[in-house]
Amino acid sequence: MSDKIGVMICGHGSRSQAAVDQFADVVRQMPALFPDWPVEYGYLEFSNPVIRDGLDRLREQGCTRILAVPGMLFAAMHAKNDIPSVLNTYGAKHGIKIEYGRELGIDFKMIDAAAARIDDAIAGADAANGAVARSDTCLVVIGRGSSDPDANSNVSKVARLLMDRTGVGWCEVGYSGVTFPLVEPCLEHVAKLGYKRIVVFPYFLFTGILIDRIYGFTDMVADAHPKIEFVKAGYLNDHPKVLATFAERVTEILDGDNAMDCSMCKYRQQVLGFEAEVGLPQESHHHHVEGQGASAPGSNVGDCDLCDDFCTGACRLAMADGHHHHHDHGHDHGDGHHHHHHHDHHHPVYPQAEHPLGPNSVRKLM
Repeated sequence: MSDKIGVMICGHGSRSQAAVDQFADVVRQMPALFPDWPVEYGYLEFSNPVIRDGLDRLREQGCTRILAVPGMLFAAMHAKNDIPSVLNTYGAKHGIKIEYGRELGIDFKMIDAAAARIDDAIAGADAANGAVARSDTCLVVIGRGSSDPDANSNVSKVARLLMDRTGVGWCEVGYSGVTFPLVEPCLEHVAKLGYKRIVVFPYFLFTGILIDRIYGFTDMVADAHPKIEFVKAGYLNDHPKVLATFAERVTEILDGDNAMDCSMCKYRQQVLGFEAEVGLPQESHHHHVEGQGASAPGSNVGDCDLCDDFCTGACRLAMADGHHHHHDHGHDHGDGHHHHHHHDHHHPVYPQAEHPLGPNSVRKLM
């Protein structure tokens, strides 16, 4: 008897209802890409349904083999640790086969989608304010920002590919949080370069608080530099080529071409400044906040051509043999609901936390 296949799209979740709605809308478009397979979704935190709820629905529909993919642009902690930990725990508990795919990643379909958003923004600005030569335009690509240097470097690669694709005069990279440079110092730097137009493009899938913050900083810097035209490009959302990339990430699980590239992964290689994180056990830091503060319902080691244990975290579990870290604290979720945990994990300190253009510098504006 052959397995009944189901598809699970795993998101992070957001306090923004608009972001949750957009994620759900993308998932609702996916059954057209997989007419024979049920498709469900869930979130790590902030939003309902949580991942295990989506998995429950697939089991209720008789699925015995689930193809799960992270609804994320790049593989950092959530895609490498949290999601696969949830999936592996669920699969072991219910005796169901769950196979985990890779993130959207560096893909020319994603670059085409991003370039289309940038081209649309430039065309709109030309129509409204008059044409500006691409050579007089600077593109600023804003990524999410992560404590994982591999994920941050992928934003820079995307930016370079977009620079070539769009033919702008220059390109810079900034981040919305965690790392550096943050949005405001990045834009202030770019404003000194002498370009007539600056196009700010958030390389994000969906809207949310961070998109609002990026556009807010753009307006603030634009007000301080009235002789420069600042143009806000739209984020990726449900561009057809984003949907096509999601579909490819699912089907490649069956094709056997499902490896993330972990040659630069901080959990596998000694990356300067992150040496203490090599071999950390794969575990989720979100299990105690699943669905907490949620809006209404509406291990993976990266792209790993080196590892046969894709998304099990086995390479890190082996390296971490005998490694023990303690986590014993309470969580108060603001509603009198208090959890006390006696389990082992910790959050490594980001080595660039004190950088003057980095995470601490934004606190004065919050």
